[in-house]
Amino acid sequence: MGNFKNIFKQLRLSNGLTQAEISSKIGISRSTIGMYETGAREPDFKTLEKIADFFNVDIDYLLGRNHKNISTETIGRYYTNEETAKAAQEIFENKELRALFDVQRDMDPEDLKALHNMALALKRKERGNDDGTGC
Repeated sequence: MGNFKNIFKQLRLSNGLTQAEISSKIGISRSTIGMYETGAREPDFKTLEKIADFFNVDIDYLLGRNHKNISTETIGRYYTNEETAKAAQEIFENKELRALFDVQRDMDPEDLKALHNMALALKRKERGNDDGTGC
């Protein structure tokens, strides 16, 4: 399975996790984690998916197949784009914004567009630019 044992161990260590911590977070026994890292055992596809999702990498990366498009600074980080990370942090820290974000997830596209237009109208009103046209 390529270089899985080394890549998996590197991901665990770069995230500051012990074998016991990763075991409880992913739901795999600690001894299995140890066997993965020594190469004594290899994960099945479902387990590879769990590990990839946990570390936010793709399975090809775990298998050592796709290193050219991933920079070492972003391995194990959820957001590779700084602007996206900043927006996510803002949503996380602001409970009203988080509630608004949660509500919009289940909206159909027309309602989402209406919500966006209402937000823009409120922004214009707040700035004193509301000309009553709704545009």
